[in-house]
Amino acid sequence: MSAPSFAAPLPLGAPRRAWLTDLPVLLVAAFWGASYLAAKGITTTHTVVAVLVLRFAVVLPVLVAAGWTRLRALTAAQWRGAGTLGLILGGIFLLETYGVVHTSATNAGLIISLTMIFTPLAEAAVTGVRPTRAFLTAAALSVTGVVLLTQGGGFTAPSTGDLLMLLAALARTVHVLAMSRIKAVRTADSLSLTTVQLGSAVAVFAVLAAFPGTGASPWATALDFGPREWAGLLFLSVFCTLFAFFVQMWAVRRTSPSRVSLLLGTEPLWAAAAGIALAGDRPGALGLAGAALVLAGTAWGRRAADGADRPGRAREADRPGRAREADR
Repeated sequence: MSAPSFAAPLPLGAPRRAWLTDLPVLLVAAFWGASYLAAKGITTTHTVVAVLVLRFAVVLPVLVAAGWTRLRALTAAQWRGAGTLGLILGGIFLLETYGVVHTSATNAGLIISLTMIFTPLAEAAVTGVRPTRAFLTAAALSVTGVVLLTQGGGFTAPSTGDLLMLLAALARTVHVLAMSRIKAVRTADSLSLTTVQLGSAVAVFAVLAAFPGTGASPWATALDFGPREWAGLLFLSVFCTLFAFFVQMWAVRRTSPSRVSLLLGTEPLWAAAAGIALAGDRPGALGLAGAALVLAGTAWGRRAADGADRPGRAREADRPGRAREADR
């Protein structure tokens, strides 16, 4: 679906309707930005796996109930593809959660945003299409920003948490590429695909929780939780997972995927704001400069990648039947 032309006159009230769609998506980005701080507040090194089991066990029954009919319609190939993606997703959540325990919420949110740079670079490596000079410059800017961001009072080795978040950004890139290259999942219903992925991830967490040495059990962790911890867990489950998924499904049918992606791309801003305002993160002069470079680089890189891909999308739209398919 192509973006509307700004040269064309808009119907009276259209800007208001656009904002009514944009605000819930922006709220999702804010929730995601705050999720690093929430996860850090309720998780320790010994409860990472248990918290992940509890977080997704809360929302999985709702997703199964909402999409039971469509789940039953999935083919065996779609189940296998979605299950594979779920295993990757489980690795992403493990890296992110262990990472945020060992670094600041500000660093976590900004480092993970490098996925927006890594994904087009990985796609270029796979397809053999060289990225534009503007995109490569934006990528270098972002990487420089991360280097500065992870240096508090001076140049030191990045923390374990910083490195884990960097690995999580790379794993997110693998997840995106796998989703685009596993043919079976391309035609899968998005609700069913998400449900199977989360179910596979929860299965991974449950298996890990059964092994000694992986920390506290989900049951023991749940019993130890007080009102503050349960509030944080429900925030992660209900608002950062369930609400976020349904808002994305709702918004992408009322506006363009590019607009939704752009609004969700503000997540690092909210992560930095939550870390500084609520957790007392103090990145210092170098850290603030690095954060600015990360935000500028990822925003520039997103625009550069989108601009380079636009001619290809235009050619796709010219193919017979393509326009009707895009409007479903």
